[in-house]
Amino acid sequence: MAWLIRSKARLLVSATRPLRAPVDSFHCSHFSDLTDHSVCSSPRKWLRSKAMRLNDVDDTQSRSSSSPQINRRPPVSQLEVSSNSLALHEFAGSEVQNVNNSGVRVDLFDELKQRFLSFKRHKYLEELEHFQTLKEAQSPKFMVIACADSRVCPSTILGFRPGEAFMIRNVANLVPPFENGPSETNAALEFAVKTLEVENILIIGHSCCGGIQTLMSMRDDGDSSFIKSWVTTGKVAKSRTEAAANHLSFDQQCRLCEKESINRSLLNLLTYSWIEDKVREGLLFVHGGYYDFLNCSFEKWTLDFKGSSGEEGARLLVKDQELWC
Repeated sequence: MAWLIRSKARLLVSATRPLRAPVDSFHCSHFSDLTDHSVCSSPRKWLRSKAMRLNDVDDTQSRSSSSPQINRRPPVSQLEVSSNSLALHEFAGSEVQNVNNSGVRVDLFDELKQRFLSFKRHKYLEELEHFQTLKEAQSPKFMVIACADSRVCPSTILGFRPGEAFMIRNVANLVPPFENGPSETNAALEFAVKTLEVENILIIGHSCCGGIQTLMSMRDDGDSSFIKSWVTTGKVAKSRTEAAANHLSFDQQCRLCEKESINRSLLNLLTYSWIEDKVREGLLFVHGGYYDFLNCSFEKWTLDFKGSSGEEGARLLVKDQELWC
C-alpha cells in the first residue's frame, strides 16, 4: 500500500511542477512544498498534513470577501497645465512631443485636441445645419488636385468649407495621362466626375515645389526611387521648359516648370474620354491655379477647350486669366 501512495505522490509532483511558475501577480504557494522530501519518507503523514492545510485555507477564504483582491494598473495621469509649462507624466505608451523655444516639452496631440475642440465650438456647432445636411450626402462643386506640400492647404488658401471640394493631393500635383494606367489620382477623378458629378476640376501648383525641383534635376542615369518614378509623369513639362528657358538659372527654370506642369496636367485630363465628353458638352470646366506663398498671390486660368487638344501634339489655349493679390 505504501508503494502505491508513493507512486501517486510522485505523479502529483510531476503534474503540478509547471504550476510553480508565477502567474500574473499571483503565486501558486499551495503547491510550493510538493518537493518536500517528507513525501517520500512518510507519504501518509504528508497527505494528512496537506489536508489540514487545505482546510485552513478554505476557512480563511470563507471569512474573507468573495471578491478577490486584484492588483490593477494605475491610471494614466492627466495633463498638468500651468501658465509656464505643459507636462505629461507617467504616459503609458509612445509619446509624440515637441520642444518649444523656451525648452518646454509640449504634447503635439494636446495641441491638436485644442484645435479640434475649437473647431467644434466655433465651426461645427455654429453651422450645425450645414453639417447635418452633409450627413445625407456630399455634392461638391469642385474637384481639387493639389500638391502634398504641407505649406499648400487648399481649404485654408481658398476657404473651402466641408462638402464644397473633393480633393486629392500628390507630389507636384500631377495628373497622369490615361495610358499610364490606374493610380490614386485618376481613381479620385473618376469618382468625382462620374459619381459626384462635379462641375469644376482645379489643379493647384505652387512656388518652391520640391517635386518639380526633383523632376528638373533628374538625369537619365538609371537612378530611381518612388518619387522619381512618380514625377516622370511631368517629363513633357520638363522638356518644354528646358527647350524654352535653357539660358535661365535652375531656380527660374523650376518656376516656369511649376506652371508648365499644371498646363500639361490640364491637357492630360482630356485623355480621359469621360472628362473630355463633359468638357465638350459644357458640363465640366477645368482650371489651373498657381499659389505663390513667397508673396501670397494666386493666379487662376481656365482651359479653352475649343482651342486645346489632349492628344499627341497637344496644344493648350487658356482663358479667363486672373491674378489675385
